[in-house]
Amino acid sequence: MKLSVLTTLLASTALSAVSVVAQNSVPAPADYENFSNTRTLVVLDDNIMSDFNLSIEDVMKKEWKETKFDFISTKEFDTKRKDPSYSFLLTTTVTYEKDKTKARYVYLSLLMGKEKGKVNDMPDLISIPLAYASVEDQKYTYKMATFVRFIQKHVDMIKGDTKLISKNPLLYYNKNIKSLANKTLYLVKEDMHKNLQTEAAVAKLYPHKFKFVTQEEITAAINNREPDVVFLHKVGPEISKYNTRCFKMILGADDSEVYYFDYHVIDKKSPDRLLEADLKKMAKQ
Repeated sequence: MKLSVLTTLLASTALSAVSVVAQNSVPAPADYENFSNTRTLVVLDDNIMSDFNLSIEDVMKKEWKETKFDFISTKEFDTKRKDPSYSFLLTTTVTYEKDKTKARYVYLSLLMGKEKGKVNDMPDLISIPLAYASVEDQKYTYKMATFVRFIQKHVDMIKGDTKLISKNPLLYYNKNIKSLANKTLYLVKEDMHKNLQTEAAVAKLYPHKFKFVTQEEITAAINNREPDVVFLHKVGPEISKYNTRCFKMILGADDSEVYYFDYHVIDKKSPDRLLEADLKKMAKQ
């Protein structure tokens, strides 16, 4: 999905982010090819003690291999964004034009600097949903190493085969669903539909290995790069706020691969949780 960046900087509940609107357009092959020649500027939250800042600073130093990088403020982003020698890793607050609820979602986006035009002309190489804007950033920052690893892996893949450029790039990874048969799926009980909060209920729909775990166990699996572990990353308002979106991703703790991506619109029958329909799709051979 391409995100069109607007010029207004705003403060969300958890962090400062660039406001964006989802748009059906895609970056060009040259944007991916030019990325390796840029210096990546990581845009920090205006609250210097935010969990996002502490997490991204640590993770970038440990995990970022693609380019040289520095950290900047949101004010500096506005002055440097027109320099094509820079790329930018930043949080963006996303809304959807046809969404009457005007719900806001926080994404982690990798943008290319562009000399001419407005901020919404900056090429978006990849964006990952992190959280609903009203949700505290502690809900996703412990997974930041996986997100940063994935972003680099995705850009390398596209550089190797620009035919894979798409307006919905995360959907490409559903080809990996069959590989879940060889993994152990880590699930946090609170992220599951109320009918799926027991091992027996999940086992009826999902034939592969799984385990109910804590946030700390997922953190350990990511830090230890456990090769046989995949985990659920769910994005939503944490309450059943109807007509908003719930995103679901399964990611590898070691390879940072995406094994499943989908979303549903929240209503009475489909709350802000992983659903039976998701498990059925993930169980396909």
